Formats: sequence, structure tokens, C-alpha cells
Amino acid sequence: MKAVRGTAAALLALLVVTGCSSAPSADRKPPAASTPVQPGPVDTLSGATDAAWIQLMTPMNEGAVELLTMAADRAGDPRLRSWASDLATAHRAELGRMRALLKELGLPSTNVHEGHEMPGMVTPGDLTRARAAEGAAFEKVFVVQIREHLEHSARVSRSEVDAGSETAAKKLAAALVEARRGELAGLGRITA
Repeated sequence: MKAVRGTAAALLALLVVTGCSSAPSADRKPPAASTPVQPGPVDTLSGATDAAWIQLMTPMNEGAVELLTMAADRAGDPRLRSWASDLATAHRAELGRMRALLKELGLPSTNVHEGHEMPGMVTPGDLTRARAAEGAAFEKVFVVQIREHLEHSARVSRSEVDAGSETAAKKLAAALVEARRGELAGLGRITA
């Protein structure tokens, strides 16, 4: 069991490190210079897993909410508009729980991944492309980005369930894994 936890913690750390390139992409500004973030009270490997997970999931959901809100207004398919609206509401509720957990763990509420390329994160460039697209082209951009978000957030949340130590974080991660399963199935039914 320890080997599984160690592997899962290493996987989460690897996802964060390898997916989090500090080199800005062409459609992003480099992150502004800031005061180094002081770590919260988390001081164990599994506690670090909890911190890494919640600090990644929060901005992932924030970007997804922007894209979902756009799709709820602009998608041509009424089923996709309705699904996006419902998912935006669910993601906003998750964000409330995530922000409370950040506070509970003594972690900063700032986006420590600002300007980084992260798998599954809806980027400012993604939002710009979505705003520029119309009709079926918009729906294609939306579906690709939101599917990637749902898949990656489920994957990272499974790692938290396996390797985290904070009960509240593991409980939220487990809820996200289950939610993503249903959300992906719903998207599949619409796009099939």
C-alpha cells in the first residue's frame, strides 16, 4: 500500500511539474514578478500532495467556468448549451469548496500556476480562440477543451484520493472523480 501511495504521490508531483512549464506560450504574458509564496502548514509528502492538488484544481476549475459560461451562451446545440450551463453551476459550487479547503490548509488563494502550461487547464489563449470562433467551430473548440479539462481533473483527483492525507481534500477529490465520470458521459451522449 505504501508503494501505491508513493507512486500516486510521485505521479501527482510529476503531472504538476511536467505539465507546469514556466516558459510562457505565444498567447500568454509571462507571470508578473511576485513575492515568493510561503508554504502553508503542510509538511509531509502526502500533505504536499494535498496542497499540490488543490492549488492545481482551483485554477483548472476557474478557467473551465469561463469557458462553460461562454458555451452556455453561444453553443448552437441547445443540449450542449444546457449541459454547459449545468456544468458551470457545478464547477462554481466546487470552487467554493476548493477555496474553503485552500484556507483550511493555510495555502495562498493566488494562482501559483499563473502563466504556466498545464494539461487540462483552460488557458487565456484557449478562451481567446473560443471567443474568435463561431457556430460549429466554437463548439469544436469548446468540446475539445472541456473534455481535456474533465479528463485531466479526474486523473489528478484520482492521484489525490490515492496519495493524499487530508480527509477533506481526499473527500472532495473523490467527489470530483465521480462527478467527472458523469460529466464525461453526458458530454459523450451529446457529441456522439
